[in-house]
Amino acid sequence: MSEIDAARVFQALGDATRRDMVERLTETPMSVSALAAPYDMTLTAVGQHLAILEAAGLVTTEKQGRVRVCKADTRGLSVLQNWLLDRRPPLERMLDRLGDSLDES
Repeated sequence: MSEIDAARVFQALGDATRRDMVERLTETPMSVSALAAPYDMTLTAVGQHLAILEAAGLVTTEKQGRVRVCKADTRGLSVLQNWLLDRRPPLERMLDRLGDSLDES
């Protein structure tokens, strides 16, 4: 599997359906059919969404007998968390400067 990067995670989470899928899978693993049930799309389209989520490290799927089961995967979320943490100190400094500037007014 290729390395997961923040751009891939952001791209995957940029779609509302994929965000909803990730949220639902964080509650419980489910079959592709159960995951697809609330969406007005084909199983092929759901499979395409899942492929993007898997490539981003947000979901894993595995065959269990005749059923493909989807589970949330934390690797992509960890990449996203690290990306945000790396940017936090500069943002905090900027906000501190803004606060100082407003205090002087």
